[in-house]
Amino acid sequence: MTNGPAMTNGPAMTNTPAPEATSTRADALALLDVWLRLWNGDLALAPEAVTSDFRLHAALLDGGDGSAVRGAEGLAAWIGQTRAAFPDLRFAIDVEPLVDGAFTSVRWTAGGTYVGGFPGAEAAPGTAVAFTGTDTLRTRDGRYAEYWVNSDLLHLLAQLGVR
Repeated sequence: MTNGPAMTNGPAMTNTPAPEATSTRADALALLDVWLRLWNGDLALAPEAVTSDFRLHAALLDGGDGSAVRGAEGLAAWIGQTRAAFPDLRFAIDVEPLVDGAFTSVRWTAGGTYVGGFPGAEAAPGTAVAFTGTDTLRTRDGRYAEYWVNSDLLHLLAQLGVR
C-alpha cells in the first residue's frame, strides 16, 4: 500500500487541477441551471455559480485570452458587456449535457436582438441574431472554477455586418 498519488512515466500533465467528482449528476444539472439563468440575465447569481478564483479560458474578440475575467464580479461584468448589445439575449440548451466527474459540457444556442454599440457593426439596431456554442465547465466545491467556451462568433459577426 502506498501513501499519496501513484506515479507514472506518462506525458507531463497540464497545470489544470485533477478533476473533483461532482456529488451527483443532479447536482451538476442544478448548477448548470444556475449558469443558464445567469447568462439569461440574472447577474446576481454569479457568486452562487462560480468560485472566487473562477477563470475563463477563451479567445476573446478584443484579442485577450480570458484571463482578465476572474471571479464572480469579473464574470458578471463580462456577461453584462455582452448583454448591453443584446439585452434580450436568451440561451437554450440544444443537447443533453455531458457530465463526467467535475466536468460538465453543454451545447447551446443564443438568440436576441441587437440594439447597437458593437464595434464595427453595420447592422441596424433591431436586427435579430442567433449563434451557437459549447461550454465546458469544471466544478469545485459546488461551483464552477474554470470555463472553456467555444462559440461561433464568426456567424455572429457576419449577422452584425462586421467586416
